[in-house]
Amino acid sequence: MTIQIDAAINGGNSGGPAIMGNKVAGVAFQNLSGAENIGYIIPVPVIKHFIAGVEESGDYVGFCSLGLSCQPTENVQLREHFKMRYDVTGVLVSKINPLSDAHRVLKKDDILLTFDGISIANDGTVPFRNRERITFDHLVSMKRPNETAKVKVLRNGEEHEFSITLCPLQPLVPVHQYDKLPSYFIFAGLVFVPLSQPYLHEYGEDWYNTSPRRLCELAVRKLPRKAGEQLVVLSEVLIDDINVGYERLAQLQVKKVNGVEIENLKQLCCLVEDCVEEFLRFDLDDERVIVLNHQSAKIATCQILKRHRIPSAMSSDLLNEAKGSSMESACLS
Repeated sequence: MTIQIDAAINGGNSGGPAIMGNKVAGVAFQNLSGAENIGYIIPVPVIKHFIAGVEESGDYVGFCSLGLSCQPTENVQLREHFKMRYDVTGVLVSKINPLSDAHRVLKKDDILLTFDGISIANDGTVPFRNRERITFDHLVSMKRPNETAKVKVLRNGEEHEFSITLCPLQPLVPVHQYDKLPSYFIFAGLVFVPLSQPYLHEYGEDWYNTSPRRLCELAVRKLPRKAGEQLVVLSEVLIDDINVGYERLAQLQVKKVNGVEIENLKQLCCLVEDCVEEFLRFDLDDERVIVLNHQSAKIATCQILKRHRIPSAMSSDLLNEAKGSSMESACLS
């Protein structure tokens, strides 16, 4: 829920109050790209919900989500296929986040009919104020963490009711990262980082069209399979004799290390650090492969770090978990 205003919101203005009379009507947070004097503010109900959550938990944990991706059911043939009577309205469940409680009870191709007793229209909206409508996601986001909601679904022509516990859900690729230094791991000049939208934003305001298409699609559409999962990317290659021929493989996702599927950057770091085999094999997206002699790569890593004045082969979050490792000790010495 947002309020559109006919005023410019320039860079650096986000977070400032929007005043109407002698009261705060909302908080400025974005403008409309390509337009003049069109901006948006966060309304008071959302601000109050945010403040109440911080006061209750002592920290910002995010807004609740059902973890669903839904499709409108306005097409008559679609409705007939899913056995929706003329007097029944709802939206089609197309994706379910495996980390959500909804994954426990709902199924793909369910028709979500009501949320807490409020009917959902075929376009996904619910009544809001006088003769207005708003997407039903608003009802979800106004719930507090660990609150339950009653949902009614149509499954194979039969109606079912379920209780779902709501909580904030972290996307596989983080949308925002505040007050947190980026994670990284450098080995043989290969710079590995977890994929995030702020990383893609470095391609400019039009990052959706200018960033690598494969990474952009993963960031927008890919769902996590388990808690703590990250998409690890070979961000760039710091040129050295050890990595000759690999410099064009940057901006690709790392799929496996020595045959083991990669779940996050910490796991990749451990697989590299604890390798006892002569060679390290990295399987990347687009069926690309990098092979390094492990011992030679360890020696080259220290030389590359000194050449580029990089104090550590890994970020502080990984370093705290890798104290005492042979490679890090050697590089620090």
